[in-house]
Amino acid sequence: MKTLEQWFSEYGESHTNKTNIYIHKVCVPLITWSLLGILWTIPVPELFLSYGINWSYIFVAICLLFYISLKSLRVLLGVLTMVLPVIYFLEKISRIYGHRILYISLGIFVIAWIGQFIGHKIEGKKPSFFKDIQFLLVGPAWVIKDILRIKY
Repeated sequence: MKTLEQWFSEYGESHTNKTNIYIHKVCVPLITWSLLGILWTIPVPELFLSYGINWSYIFVAICLLFYISLKSLRVLLGVLTMVLPVIYFLEKISRIYGHRILYISLGIFVIAWIGQFIGHKIEGKKPSFFKDIQFLLVGPAWVIKDILRIKY
């Protein structure tokens, strides 16, 4: 198992260009938020509904296991700071807009991924997740660490 420092170091190798880093600071949170919005709209079994659980909650719970394994309370709290307001927001607006959240989230998701690939084209390096899919979870932590200036 890699340490947090190893994950961040390896992730940072393909994120050195200032423009790419800026694009990531914008697009990674947008991808995270839009993915939660997409998952929010996927129908769940009746059993889940009776407990108020949807796929966003399940996805966040699984991701938190990865972040807990990194053994950094600051990074874990930082990621929660990014995700919990989105969950709260989705809870409120889903009552008003229903499945229109899906279309908005899909649009943001596609546009943000296009931004990510433009950033990597500028960087001249492939996205890290082509090497290891777990980098899709490292990205949000890396952005949060950078934005909040978290020392790990």
